[in-house]
Amino acid sequence: RQLWWGHRIPAYYCRHCGKMVVAREMPDTCPDCGGHEFDQDPDTLDTWFSSALWPFSTLGWPKKTPEYDYFYPTDVLVTGYDIIFFWVARMIIMGMEFMKDVPFGKVFIHGLVRDDQGRKMSKSLGNGIDPLQVISEYGCDTLRFMLITGNTPGNDMRFYWSRVESTRNFANKIWNASRFALMNLEGYDEKAPRAPYVLADKWILSRLQDVAADVTGLLDRFELGEAGRTIYDFIWGEICDWYIEIAKPRLYGKETPEARATAQYVLVTVLTGAMKLLHPYMPFITEEIYQALPHDCRSIMISPWPVADPALVDKEAEKAMEAIMAAIKSIREMRAQVNAAPGKKAPATVLADASLRDVIKANEGYFQQLAAVDDLTVLPLDAAKPENAMAAVNSGVEVYLPLKGLIDVELETARLNKEKAGLEKELNRVSGKLSNQNFLAKAPAEVVAKEKAKAGEYTAKKKTIEERLAYLKTL
Repeated sequence: RQLWWGHRIPAYYCRHCGKMVVAREMPDTCPDCGGHEFDQDPDTLDTWFSSALWPFSTLGWPKKTPEYDYFYPTDVLVTGYDIIFFWVARMIIMGMEFMKDVPFGKVFIHGLVRDDQGRKMSKSLGNGIDPLQVISEYGCDTLRFMLITGNTPGNDMRFYWSRVESTRNFANKIWNASRFALMNLEGYDEKAPRAPYVLADKWILSRLQDVAADVTGLLDRFELGEAGRTIYDFIWGEICDWYIEIAKPRLYGKETPEARATAQYVLVTVLTGAMKLLHPYMPFITEEIYQALPHDCRSIMISPWPVADPALVDKEAEKAMEAIMAAIKSIREMRAQVNAAPGKKAPATVLADASLRDVIKANEGYFQQLAAVDDLTVLPLDAAKPENAMAAVNSGVEVYLPLKGLIDVELETARLNKEKAGLEKELNRVSGKLSNQNFLAKAPAEVVAKEKAKAGEYTAKKKTIEERLAYLKTL
């Protein structure tokens, strides 16, 4: 290669006779003519030559150094499938030749990052993404997390700006949740008297153990994307969406000081554990949050990795909370379907098996706080179903929500009729297209398929609206 950098070729040419001499150092005398003036070959070896020496040339080789003793051979090499021959194989060859040992024990092969059309990024296409531009606008943690969680073993990934933005939203969610926690840790003392754990405390502590074990196992198997998605779901879907919301009354001091101390302790424990699990993916935001939380290590990166504590695993609490969350989700969805006012309270009925009825009733406060339920009735699964009520089944729990008094029947009927009319208009338009033989003959297959999908979607929505209108007539 004609480059300014790289290993220079150890070939020297006699200025007098042109004889080429290959040697470790510039020779003193030409073996042919006895001349003493030489010029070294101006070319350098290919970059893959120096890259092949990388595992040991960076450790002081050919000297025997402490760094060499510690780092060679290393454990894992991470690389793309496109340079297995150019780099991986050559490092192994050089390692075996000069070190008499392979340079690494495992090789983790990942896919390539392509543009949103699936094309390889290249200068000629002008479709490359400058990582510094992404970092400047969205942050380094966002880019890292998006790239790692978008990676699945053996597959390339497409770069979508929408995924960058959703990951930025995740970072914002973490930051805001942590700020909320810190604002409510005033007077926190880890050794202060605490009230017994409530169901939500037992559940989230148990889930932390599950997630720590799952993530560790996934990382050990190099399933980095799945591990990241597991952490994402735990932080956003469980800590933020559920535990923090449930803990708010205690954190706000609406119960006893001991109850507040318990909520604070659990929140610190869970948030700290979550930040440690997330740290390899988002090192900067997690370090910042860790330093702000009560901590016992000068940096999160050298703090102990979370290890599941079997004593905190509570499958009964997990089962009970799953049933309660499923019931609350069902009530929220039914209220949203009929446009019930957010602050409008309403009774609800839950049918569950014997193992769940008592714990659901005992935690009626969660329904009052998170689903605007003012009176919760819990019955056996074989009990008579409430009449004139919307129904949903989720995770083996039946939920019934009476609409009488919850909505304005006339207004809701008018709204649904208007929505139905709009759907019928769109359905007629699509049906007209699909009945046009000229359209079917000339339009691309994917366009025809898209119109057929629209027709099916509009038909299903119309049927749902008609069912709701029929139900409203019974109220």
